[in-house]
Amino acid sequence: MTSATTHAFALPARLSAKADPALIAQDERRFAAIERALAASIARLSARRDALRLQPAGEGQEALERDLEVHRLSARLRTLSRYGIDLCLGRIVPADGSEPLYIGRLGLTDDDGRPLLVDWRAPAAEPFFAATHGDPMGLESRRRYRWTGGRVTDYWDEVFTPEGLAGHAALDEQSAFIASLGTSRSPRMRDVLATIQADQDAVIRAGARGALVVDGGPGTGKTVVALHRAAYLLFSEPRLSRDGGVLFVGPSPAYLRYVDDVLPSLGEDTVQLCTLRDLVPEGAVAGTESAEAARIKGAAGLDRAVEAAVDLYERPPATVTVVALPWGDIPLRVDDWAEAFDAVEPGTPHNDAREQVWETIGEILADRSGAPASAVAVALRHDEEFGQAFERAWPLLDPVALVAELWRSPSFLRRCAPWLTDEEAAALQRDEADAWTVADLPLLDAARRRVGDPGASIRRARREAALAAERDERARVVDHLIAADDSEMLVMSMLRGQDFQNTLDDMEGLAVGEPDALAGPFAHIVVDEAQELTDAEWAMLLRRCPSRSFTIVGDRAQARHGFAQSWSERLARVGLPAVRIASLTVNYRTPEEVMAEAAPVIRAVLPDANVPVSVRHGDHPVRHGRIGERDEILAAWQREHEEGIACVIGDPTFAGTERVQSLTPETAKGLEFDLVVLVDPASWGDGIEGAVDRYVAMTRATQQLVILE
Repeated sequence: MTSATTHAFALPARLSAKADPALIAQDERRFAAIERALAASIARLSARRDALRLQPAGEGQEALERDLEVHRLSARLRTLSRYGIDLCLGRIVPADGSEPLYIGRLGLTDDDGRPLLVDWRAPAAEPFFAATHGDPMGLESRRRYRWTGGRVTDYWDEVFTPEGLAGHAALDEQSAFIASLGTSRSPRMRDVLATIQADQDAVIRAGARGALVVDGGPGTGKTVVALHRAAYLLFSEPRLSRDGGVLFVGPSPAYLRYVDDVLPSLGEDTVQLCTLRDLVPEGAVAGTESAEAARIKGAAGLDRAVEAAVDLYERPPATVTVVALPWGDIPLRVDDWAEAFDAVEPGTPHNDAREQVWETIGEILADRSGAPASAVAVALRHDEEFGQAFERAWPLLDPVALVAELWRSPSFLRRCAPWLTDEEAAALQRDEADAWTVADLPLLDAARRRVGDPGASIRRARREAALAAERDERARVVDHLIAADDSEMLVMSMLRGQDFQNTLDDMEGLAVGEPDALAGPFAHIVVDEAQELTDAEWAMLLRRCPSRSFTIVGDRAQARHGFAQSWSERLARVGLPAVRIASLTVNYRTPEEVMAEAAPVIRAVLPDANVPVSVRHGDHPVRHGRIGERDEILAAWQREHEEGIACVIGDPTFAGTERVQSLTPETAKGLEFDLVVLVDPASWGDGIEGAVDRYVAMTRATQQLVILE
């Protein structure tokens, strides 16, 4: 950790005016206090965590609460140890003359309980991000720091009142925020918490109830807003953690690698990050299909075919079934089967419901025979003929095989989806039915939800059988011990007590499989690049969020397949009828020179595209050249720039390197690079898809764009 006694400020010579002790003395004193409190806090938290780890784990709720507390302490320790005094983002000075508030990534107090840092998500910290000259929110001034290696290498003052001019430096031309926009990029998203702008902060702090659409063009900070909003909501609405937590869905693995350090830097490591493909085991798809087949599968409603297919397999016998029990032959009538089928609780997956149907049949037979229900259950388990009849009536299903059968059998598909035309049904048939495509994933997900995991059902049946066998053996031993008991108190009779029997049932010792961490339900879901989702893909997410609490981030102008409707119309169609919409219109990333060339590309096909206004000029005009110049351009850039990353988009012959990635327009979405080289973009296609690909690729550049034809 940096020692405050050696001064936390390390300003370059060109900013020597800012190093005036009169300007920074108060900050130095606060940083020294933060350093002392950090050391004490780390020692205290480490001791508490280590003590908890040494305690017996306990059982049930006690064990869960212990583990959660260890996790919470560990997460806070990681953040404190990671940043040191650069936890501090800046300070705000109230106009009423009260003490300055220093804003941090986390809240921090000294030994006497006095606040040294206010958590950036706390209401008191809101003016640090949201105050403007039009609405200073009671501030006299605001200061933001730029930290490098644990020391302040720049700071930026904003003054909101005439009185605030004293004791501040005039820094508009040296703004830490504006300067940061042009700094070199790296393979991970930069830390931008200290420079969150007022328009972004308003979206971050919006409540979690319902669905919020964050609409914005390239460079407006949509992804920044989405990530910081996830951290803010977990802090401000603790119920989200209790009710399932937050899921963050990104467009690609490259995107997730780019942003995966942001939430831990904000002290949040409980958010699940994934792509849509990660939601089902078959996500690593390699199959291809026609555009028409993908369109049909992407539309809403085809999951009804899965429901219908399952219904075809739930077939109660049409005649009386005679069950041979030790107490005599007992008839199961058609209405008995119907009663057992009706006993299934709504929403129970097919395979899980087998147990409910089986138990209800056992209860019916017990009532009719007068035998104990437990004895009937044992008899049924050993009755192969009844087992075969039950398997015909309610078979164990494989959800993956069920979907494959839809694409393999035209007659089965038509029975399950009679609304399809002959042409549509034919388009869905394929020789390799299980050569899964991206469009298949929502159907596979629906099938898993409706059918359930056959492996889990088998494991549960084996567990129950093992437990039943254990109970039978235990009963024989207990009978022997009681028969041999000649004590006056007959103490062995206690072995038949229910409490004692319950303690002997070791259900936890029989494996039931790991739960699916992405199955939900989640209390809130954040979806980035949401304009690309099909109706069927939206259904995947809605199944995981019963509360319908969403943050939906996207840009209609970046939808590769077009987005003719409004956000409200589009989302109402998939089951989110009431949405709030927040628009971001300022481009903080892309130089004006690049946007001047990119804007006509998208407006040619989407005249109403939300093209944001850039806040800065670049140092390089857009360069045009020939494809043969590619390697020379990249080599020259790397010689001139020791830092930063570049990207070649649209050239599959180029093998990426550590500093120069090779991507398609689709996989480049959400990312940003110092230099972007487009290779033959005119060949990427006509119409909306081609224009969107070119627009997206061009706006990945933060400093320089090169177009090679």
